[in-house]
Amino acid sequence: MLPGYSEARHEVREAVVDTLHGLATANKAGLEALKAKDTDALAQARKNLKEISKTTEKIDNDIVLIFAKYSPEARDLREMVSYLKITSALNRIRANINNYLKNMQSMLLEDNTVIVELIENSLVINSCTVHAFEFALTMFQTFDDNDKIKNLASKIDVEYSKTDDIYTLLEKEVIQKICGADGLAEEYFNLLKYIRKNLKIIDRLDSMAQRVIFARMGGKL
Repeated sequence: MLPGYSEARHEVREAVVDTLHGLATANKAGLEALKAKDTDALAQARKNLKEISKTTEKIDNDIVLIFAKYSPEARDLREMVSYLKITSALNRIRANINNYLKNMQSMLLEDNTVIVELIENSLVINSCTVHAFEFALTMFQTFDDNDKIKNLASKIDVEYSKTDDIYTLLEKEVIQKICGADGLAEEYFNLLKYIRKNLKIIDRLDSMAQRVIFARMGGKL
């Protein structure tokens, strides 16, 4: 291994972990703000996302420099390529969190008790996402243990499956309310759309877990 390569590789990994941690923090802050019905706290959680794109751009540039300077081979190359895919997922997660929180702000400001109740019922999905973030962060902390990585990826997949089941039940509840809605059908449809987009956060985390497995063990990217 060329001098300096190991340090550069670990710096990239640390930057990825820091970015993931920042997203996890903003996501959890958003959940707490929704539980408290605090629109100001939702706005603050969104502010914390602003620098993520710049950070992931720097990570990508650092990876390109590693390719040019060190020409990594085999497993090291897989890891760097995986990080390029992971930074793309991190950017999409940032956009998903930001858009979801923004839409929830507008929903709460409508001050409709039925919609607020539906939002409260949907927060089980957010809790699953919080757990998935924790598992994803632990994957990087145990990066050299293949068995632990696969186990954590399975746990993320379980949380992902839970969110689909929860959404299906919530969708049925919303459709029932739409049938008796007095001019609020559009608002209910929008709420379902926003919650569905919220599911994409855990979807990205699930795909990111597979990138980590590829980095360690190979297979299909």
